[in-house]
Order: sequence, then C-alpha cells, then structure tokens
Amino acid sequence: MEEKGGIRIQSREVLSENWFRLEKVTFDQRRADGSEQRLQREVYHNGPGAAVLPVDAERGTVLLVRQLRIPALVNGDGLMLIEACAGMVEKGDDPARTVLQEAEQEMGCRLQGLRKVLELYTSPGASAEKLHLFLARYTQDDRTGQGGGLAGEGEQIEVLEMPLGQAWAMVESGEIIDAKTVILLQHARLAGGGF
Repeated sequence: MEEKGGIRIQSREVLSENWFRLEKVTFDQRRADGSEQRLQREVYHNGPGAAVLPVDAERGTVLLVRQLRIPALVNGDGLMLIEACAGMVEKGDDPARTVLQEAEQEMGCRLQGLRKVLELYTSPGASAEKLHLFLARYTQDDRTGQGGGLAGEGEQIEVLEMPLGQAWAMVESGEIIDAKTVILLQHARLAGGGF
C-alpha cells in the first residue's frame, strides 16, 4: 500500500452506501519514537458541498434559510436549524454554479457578484466533506419566487431575511449554531456588511 507522511493505508472497507458512503479505513501510523501503530477510523464521504450568504449591503440585510436537520434533532438541538443556503456539489460540477442553483431553488433569489471566501473541512475527524464558502450580493429586485427547495428531496425550506446585526445576535444567543453560517456571517461582519 501507498505510504504518505508516515501513514500506510492497509484497507478500506465500505460499511454503508445509503445516503452517502461510510467506510472503515485501517492504517499503520509511524510514531515519533519510530514504533508503528495500527489504527482504524470511520470516514463519512458526504461532500463536497458549497454554501452562500447573500448580502444586501444597501439595506444591511442577509438571506438565510430554516430547515429540518435530523442530526441536530437526534443530538438534542431541536428540529430546525437556521443556515446559509447550501448544497452538495455534484461530481464534475462547479461549486459556484451549485450555490447559484441552490439560491434559486431554496431562496427564490438570483445572486450577483458571487465571491469565494474560502474552502474548509467541516469535521475532518470523521467527515470527508469539504465546503466551498461564498458571499454574494442581492437586492429586492433579485427575488424571483418563494424558494422552499425541492419537494422531491424532502425540502421544506423557510426563507429568512434579516439585518446582519440581528443574524449575528442570533449567533451570540445560540439560535444560529451551524458552523458554515457562523463563519460566513462573521466574514460579512468583518467586511462591514459589504464585500
């Protein structure tokens, strides 16, 4: 097997391929003292993804969505989360194209001036998901419909428009607990509500 940085992968076993693929990876790790240690980790392949925070700098507002998140529910954090608009990047697709499509589907909004902020892993201890984060501009004239997502995918998305300051207050009060959303809101705040 290939060795990289003192790690030699011995096997990769698929445990599940339902919603996404879950695999068990067995690997040898060379330790600083020269000894080797065999370890196993489970890796959930649920990415890549892309998210966007639309900002109306003139009015000082942002668009967010509220939607069902079963992992948050079973973890005791409630049924619905407030988040930035996001979606999975289909194989071979462009993350920027993904967020433009998701904004139309989920929020009923055309975006302008899309700008990539950064890429990051959401939880690299267990997930292979890498997120591409964007900011974009919108105005009231860019609202094309109600949004709501795709019923065929089980989406029942509520669109929320609010002042950036109110959104940040919701982060501080614990009402917004989604990491990608907190990062995008903080980025928008540091940019003074514009970008």
